[in-house]
Amino acid sequence: MISIVNYGMGNIASVCNMLRKAGAAAEVIETPAALEEARAIVLPGVGAFDEAVASLQRSGLWTGLERIVREGKVPLLGICLGMQLLLDGSEEGVRSGLGAIPGRCRRFRFGEAERRLKVPHMGWSEIAVVRPHPLLEGLPAESRFYFVHSYYVECTDPDNVIATARYGNDFAAVVGGGKVLGAQFHPEKSHLFGLRVLGNFARLAS
Repeated sequence: MISIVNYGMGNIASVCNMLRKAGAAAEVIETPAALEEARAIVLPGVGAFDEAVASLQRSGLWTGLERIVREGKVPLLGICLGMQLLLDGSEEGVRSGLGAIPGRCRRFRFGEAERRLKVPHMGWSEIAVVRPHPLLEGLPAESRFYFVHSYYVECTDPDNVIATARYGNDFAAVVGGGKVLGAQFHPEKSHLFGLRVLGNFARLAS
């Protein structure tokens, strides 16, 4: 069973439906008690960094997530803002992240040559695999995913970067360390490519 954390800032129904379409058993959880029982976790997110941290803290879920990433025993996939929460922090706010993946989130800033690019980065982009990982197993060449974000992840350790995408400059599209993984794109909106990623996570979590 994959537990999807609902803290009021994510495409919960879409993620749940896509996981089930991928053949995974999925449930939505909202309480610390349910999080304690989780055997695999998806942390989605849409919105602002500090607001997400505050919402998780108000619900009591933040402490449980800190323990889970610290112990490193439960597979966890952060999606979009959920991936950014795995970092140490973000330029978007002042609150600390979960610190599961060393690094910070930076706002897209472009030079004169890229001034036509809009922020947020919104739409379809191909990813480039930096190192093979079971999360991306079976994806065809030129796989494309749907992104919506104004901030990108900058990992302290390049070994945490699994795949990159390009928007003005290369940025981390998929990150990982141990059982903790993150996808900057929205697999639930990425059709067959996203279905493959979520199916792979379900197999990793089984």
